[in-house]
Amino acid sequence: MKKSFNKPTRILLVTNAMILTASAMLGPIYALFVEEIGGSLLDASYAFGLYALTAGTITFISGKYCDKIRENELIIVLGYVIVGIGFLSYILVNTVISLFIVQILIGFGEAIYSPAFDAVYSKHLDCKKRGRGWGMWEAMNYFTMAFGAVIGGTAVYYFGFNSIFVVMSLMSFASAIYIFCLPRKLL
Repeated sequence: MKKSFNKPTRILLVTNAMILTASAMLGPIYALFVEEIGGSLLDASYAFGLYALTAGTITFISGKYCDKIRENELIIVLGYVIVGIGFLSYILVNTVISLFIVQILIGFGEAIYSPAFDAVYSKHLDCKKRGRGWGMWEAMNYFTMAFGAVIGGTAVYYFGFNSIFVVMSLMSFASAIYIFCLPRKLL
């Protein structure tokens, strides 16, 4: 039976699914975390706004440089590591200002890896099945949101926020290490 996607595409889907799942673990309960550190709903909005503003600005810049860099896989690794550090840094957040800093760091990390990921993923798609390839990524994105939301909420309910921050960072670091250790010819 012929596989639907080649090995590099499957690797990229799995490693990115780990990052997306990690992000989704906090998403639905983010405002509760902000409240726990003494912030308000408005602070949660500002923090998310800083994240999005940082990610948007840096993505634009990162996309320009992505085309000039030979090994985009290493840029993906760098972004995953920065995101992992950001996720782990949530443990240290105890003020709204420290939350803003962590959100900016995570936005920066995501902006670093996103254009490089898209370039590498696109490179490995079958030119006759690009819609299917990107459709698979989009579906995986929604499935990871569902899974991450349930797992994150359940883990926080039973073990507290720090438990998911450790898991989120470990998932990011595992994805980075896996891609880093792959032979460069594979991706």
